[in-house]
Amino acid sequence: MKFISWNVNGLRACVQKGFMDFFQKADADIFCIQESKLQKGQIELDMPGYHQYWNCAEKKGYSGTAVFSKKEPVSVFYGIGIEEHDREGRVITLEYEEFYFVTVYTPNSQNELARLPYRMRWEEAFLSYLKKLEEKKPVVFCGDLNVAHKEIDLKNPKTNRKNAGFTDEERQKFTELLNAGFIDTFRYFYPDKEGIYSWWSYRFSARAKNAGWRIDYFCVSEILKDKLVDAKILTEVTGSDHCPIELDIC
Repeated sequence: MKFISWNVNGLRACVQKGFMDFFQKADADIFCIQESKLQKGQIELDMPGYHQYWNCAEKKGYSGTAVFSKKEPVSVFYGIGIEEHDREGRVITLEYEEFYFVTVYTPNSQNELARLPYRMRWEEAFLSYLKKLEEKKPVVFCGDLNVAHKEIDLKNPKTNRKNAGFTDEERQKFTELLNAGFIDTFRYFYPDKEGIYSWWSYRFSARAKNAGWRIDYFCVSEILKDKLVDAKILTEVTGSDHCPIELDIC
């Protein structure tokens, strides 16, 4: 099976930059997006053969996720069941016979770490949610997790040490997630690969200089390890300040 995840940073804008061409070419079994920045009914995508699931933020033009799946799931859940965390359209869960598939857009800690305390509460609640799912069946989850885990995961670690996405607190929460039994699939296949990123600032010609961050992930329950085939970061695909990522499993 082929899974794709992409933070499109505004789906309507991304559609103008070739989103549907990539979607059709990718031919994924499950394709999910983050940061759709849409309300219900603001866009209609012609996707024959796919079931569409949308979770929109209450706030207009903000956050939001969607999943497009060839196979109809057994059930679909929106959010994680906690009101504080479910107003921004950040999580969709599809249940299949053999696993749960979750897409997530993790809250950004923002300038001057204004939202870091909220982010810490989110991290604990989201991990608890994943572990509860895992009691029933394995979990595949993906999306923009808004953290570069190790120094190898961003171009300029020293100057970003206390910035949103590379604080000790955020990195520790990701370590805890892995220690709880999940695999960062890209590092599973490419533990030492440098210079591969999934997000570049629109400022300072960051993408042209490859001054990026790896903040988009596919993670899986450890029990799925033997089913992993490959994990890719599709750096050549443009249309957003993020590029798509891919996971292949058997």
